[in-house]
Formats: sequence, structure tokens, C-alpha cells
Amino acid sequence: ARRRLKPLRTVVAWRGRAEWDQVMVGLYCGDSRLQQDALDRVSAWKSRYGPKMPLAVDCTAELIRCKVLDSSGRLKSHELILSYGLALVRFVNLITERKQKMVSIPLRQLAREVDIPVWVVDLRHELTHGKLPRLALCRKGCDVVLDWLRKMYWSRQLGNNLCEEDEDEEEEQEEVEANAELDSDAWE
Repeated sequence: ARRRLKPLRTVVAWRGRAEWDQVMVGLYCGDSRLQQDALDRVSAWKSRYGPKMPLAVDCTAELIRCKVLDSSGRLKSHELILSYGLALVRFVNLITERKQKMVSIPLRQLAREVDIPVWVVDLRHELTHGKLPRLALCRKGCDVVLDWLRKMYWSRQLGNNLCEEDEDEEEEQEEVEANAELDSDAWE
């Protein structure tokens, strides 16, 4: 007699869907106290999950951490630029790294393929190789990247509950097809 096999379960660092949703809302709420609570939870997940932590969660946490530090008033402008800069450089490098093949592809091209604004890649280049940009530009880059992560990762995890409702289905379908790579194992 054949035994029915139970479906495989995926082990994750969070307790369940409710905790996941609570952290996502906390990260994006704008209240620095709630954001810090969400960051503490992400740190706990990272200690449990280690290198298996989804890149999008890690990048979101680093960028939100910068915003919390910024709102605290404890860091000088130069320190904030370095903090935002590191988070933005990591984001661009980690996200585009997944699309690199055996041949080196320019970051600007990779960014276009995943719908990251090219000026964010240029900002990363300045942070890495040039004169440090103004704090206002780093803040704007952080906001744009957080919005990208919300749309391309977090909203998808919630079944698009956070997406703008005014997008028609055709645009949404084109976006999903254009970014199909983001649904790979690296993002799950």
C-alpha cells in the first residue's frame, strides 16, 4: 500500500504570517518607535536564519535603520551620509549581483532590467568611487529604494495588498512579467 507523503514544510525565522505582516507594517509605518520594534524583530530573524535571510528583508531593515538613526538626531550629517551610503551600495550590489552572468554586465543595464531608477545606480557609483553626495540626495535615494522594495517584494508577499489600487491589470501584469526574476528562490 502506498503511503501519502505530507507536503514539505519550509522552515522560516518568523513565527507565522501574522508576525511577518506585523514586521512589514512596522517597518513602513513611519513611527520610529514601531520601526525600531520591527528592526529588533528582523535582527532576531537574522540570528535564527543567518545567511538564508531574504535579501529584500535585510536591505529594507538596513535602510529603515538609517531613517531611524536620522530621525533620532544623534548622528552628524557626514555620519548619516555614510550610513545611508553603505545601505544603498549594499542594496544595488546585492540586487544586481543576482542577475550577473559569466560576463560582466553594466550595473545600469541590470538596474533597468529590474526597474531600479538609473540615478540610484549613479548615486551608488558616487558613494563608491567619487565625492560623497549631499545628505538630501542620500535620503531621497533611501526613500526611492524603500518604495521599490515595498512594491517589488513586500507587496508581493502580501498578495499585492499594498499596491496602488489605481493601476490597471494590464500594467500590473506587464510589471510582474518584467520582474519575473524577482520571484526566484533568492526572493522567497
